[in-house]
Amino acid sequence: MKKQRGPDMHVTVAGVELRSPVIAASGTFGYGVEFEEIVALNKIGAIVTKGLSREPMAGNAAPRIVETAAGMMNAIGLQNVGVRAFVEGQLPRLRQMEGVVVIANVFGFTIEDYIEVIHVLNAAPGVAMYELNASCPNTRHGGMVFGTDSGMLYDLVSRCKREAHRPLMVKLSPNVTSIGQMARVAQDAGADAVSLVNTFLALSIDVETRRSRIANVTGGLSGPAIKPIAMRMVYEASQAVRIPVVGLGGIVNAADAVEFMLAGATAVQVGTASYADPRAVENIANGMRRWCAHHKVERVRDLTGTADFSKVN
Repeated sequence: MKKQRGPDMHVTVAGVELRSPVIAASGTFGYGVEFEEIVALNKIGAIVTKGLSREPMAGNAAPRIVETAAGMMNAIGLQNVGVRAFVEGQLPRLRQMEGVVVIANVFGFTIEDYIEVIHVLNAAPGVAMYELNASCPNTRHGGMVFGTDSGMLYDLVSRCKREAHRPLMVKLSPNVTSIGQMARVAQDAGADAVSLVNTFLALSIDVETRRSRIANVTGGLSGPAIKPIAMRMVYEASQAVRIPVVGLGGIVNAADAVEFMLAGATAVQVGTASYADPRAVENIANGMRRWCAHHKVERVRDLTGTADFSKVN
C-alpha cells in the first residue's frame, strides 16, 4: 500500500522555490547563524537577514525596545556588521547549511548606498533574493522616507533592479495613505515581489517621568496589535499587483499565517514572535502543515487569495 504523503507546502516567490511559506523576518532572526542550534533552518521557507548597510552601524542609544499592549516597540537603529563583514563572516556558514534559503535585507540612506550593498552581494554566492527596505529616510531629500513618496520609491526600486543579479523583493512602509498604490509603484519599477508591512511609527510615554520610553522618542510598533491592519494592507496590495505579496505583522501561530494567505499573501514572515519563542518560525511552519492536513488542503499555495468576502457570517 502506497504511503500517504502530507500536504505540499512549497510556494514560489519571485521565482525562488521555498519548502514552506513561513519565513523568518529581518531584524528578529539575526543573520540566521545564531539560530542554527535552536531552529531546523532547512524546515522553514527562508531566513531574511538583519538589514545590511555599506558600512557597519552601531544603532541607536538605549533604551530602544519597550513592551506594549499586544506587541512591542523598537528603535534599534538598523544596527549591523555591514555587508562586507556579513559576506566574509556569516554567509559562508549559512552556505554550509544544506537547504537553507537566504534572503538578504538591504538598506541605505541614499540610493547609492543601496546599490553599493547590492554590488557586494552580487559577487557573493549563497543569496537567493534581496529584500529592499524602503522604510529608510533619504538623507539627500530632507529625510523623507523612500517608501512614503511614490517618486522616490520608483527611483529606488528601478535603479536597484537594474543593478541586482538576483530577484528583488521590496519591503513596504505601512505609514502611507494607499498601500495598494505603493505596491503598484514598486511593481512598475521592476520589483519581483513585495513584502508588507514594516513596523508602524509609534510613541510610548512613561507617565511618571513624562518622557518617552525609547531614547529615540518614537519607534516601530510590531506584534499582534498590528495584525488586523497589516492583513488589510496585504489584501489591498494583493488586489493591486500581479507580483507575489509576502505578508507580515503580528503572526504568532499557524492560524495567523493561514489568514494572511487567505487575504492574498503567497508567503508570510514571522518577526516579533521569535522574541517570545526562538522556535516560533519552525513551530508555525509545522503548525501550517498540520492545519493543511486537517483541513484536507493538498497544496498550501492554493490558499492564497481564497477568502470569501461576498458575505459575513
